[in-house]
Formats: sequence, C-alpha cells, structure tokens
Amino acid sequence: MPEIQVRPTEANDISHLINLEYTGSSESVWQLELRRDTEQLITAAFREVRLPRSVSVFYPHPPSTLPNEWTKKNAMFTALIDETPVGYIGLTDNDASQSIAWVTDFMVTAPKRRQGIGSALLSAAQKWASEKSYRRLILEMQSKNLPAIRLAQKFGYEFCGYNDHYYMTQDVALFFAKILK
Repeated sequence: MPEIQVRPTEANDISHLINLEYTGSSESVWQLELRRDTEQLITAAFREVRLPRSVSVFYPHPPSTLPNEWTKKNAMFTALIDETPVGYIGLTDNDASQSIAWVTDFMVTAPKRRQGIGSALLSAAQKWASEKSYRRLILEMQSKNLPAIRLAQKFGYEFCGYNDHYYMTQDVALFFAKILK
C-alpha cells in the first residue's frame, strides 16, 4: 500500500484534481422500486441488483466547476501519494443549526482506487466534522456507485434516504448517515 497523505485542499491542487480520471464502473446498482399500494400508501424499496454487464459510472458533478465550488465548501481535503493529488472530499453544511455536515464531493482517481485512499479521506472528513461539533455526517452518492455504498457501510453509515433525479445526470442520489457524537 502506498503512503497516503491527506491535507486541506490548496489552490494549486485544483488544476490537478480537475484532470483526474473520474469515470468508474459498477457490476451492480441499488435499484429503486416504487409501489402505490393504495391511494395513501406508497412504498419505496431498494435492492442490490447485479447487472448483466458492467455499467460506466460518471461523476455527477462536472469537474470543470471545481475551481468555483471548492471555495464554497466548509472544508475540502486532498489525498496525495508522492505529493501528487489522487482524490478529494468536500464537506458543507446545509443545516441552519449546523449540527449536520454533508459530504457532497468524494472522488478518488480510477487508477488509485481500492488502495485505502477513500478510507483515508472519509476518516479525515469524520475527524473534521467531530472537531467542529457536528453531530451527524451524511454522504450522498449515486445509486449505481456500489463501491461508494460499500465504503459507507464499512464505516458504519446507515441508509437514511434518497432523492430521485437529484443530479444533473438525472441519477438517483442515496444518502447515508452516521451519528458522530
């Protein structure tokens, strides 16, 4: 395993982060099934479905918007290997009480995945949120991003909701939360 350094994102990181390989693939998805049992009862259920072939997973936020967006975050951390940026995580609070922090951006370049970089970034985000006295941390991700779903579950996050057509790509967003304190 390479040595991973995680630190707050700096302005000169942005040009490197924009050029990372954002596309991934998935063999399975969390499929949304909506049922209307009666006029008053609507049931939403998710189930993991194995696909007949691998599907491409495109990052839901255009990388070109990163230069404008990173300064709007409450925090953003960059992962580096040998001083080269290989991923990042961005946090914000959309909550007037400031008790909940949201991970809205979370990406590791494709060639460096499955090497502990995502875990290091998520650990840094949790530490930051705890130090800032946030009570909950919520991760958002696409329903077809099974690696991110599995990472959230590995870290003890629980499914807490979804939003259909949430991203510009019209993908379903899944939300996973963890109580920090």
